[in-house]
Amino acid sequence: MVKSFQGVRMAPTKISDQPFLVQDFMTANLITFRPEDTIDHVITVLTRKRISGAPVVDADGRLVGMISEGDCLKEIIKGQYTNTPKFPAAVSEHMTTQVFTLPPDISIFDAADRFLTMKIRRFPVVKDDKIIGQISVSDIVRAMPKLKASTW
Repeated sequence: MVKSFQGVRMAPTKISDQPFLVQDFMTANLITFRPEDTIDHVITVLTRKRISGAPVVDADGRLVGMISEGDCLKEIIKGQYTNTPKFPAAVSEHMTTQVFTLPPDISIFDAADRFLTMKIRRFPVVKDDKIIGQISVSDIVRAMPKLKASTW
């Protein structure tokens, strides 16, 4: 179940000249997986791209879950007990399906508050039921030089 903050009333963050929105700092070129991909494939891609997780989308590009290194560990441990050097389980068996999302048009200050409150390291950014990007704690920290140059 994908949960969005779009329907939740949030106190607006007052920003003078320039809005600092999630869409301005999110990563838009995402690596994604499909529910039928194998954990073997996920481990290979995560390792090669040096990332710790990615969204899982259906054939229509709708977000259906998230898969992370931690999710992959479940299959690795299972492989140890069955003496299986490959990890053929499908992503759908291990992905997190309760995913909280953010809309692209909220401020990064509101996003930062969500990161602290929920203790999550990344949020998929969704518009019209389609994933359009992802914002992470690192993205917000990297925005700081731009914020320092402005009045907010």
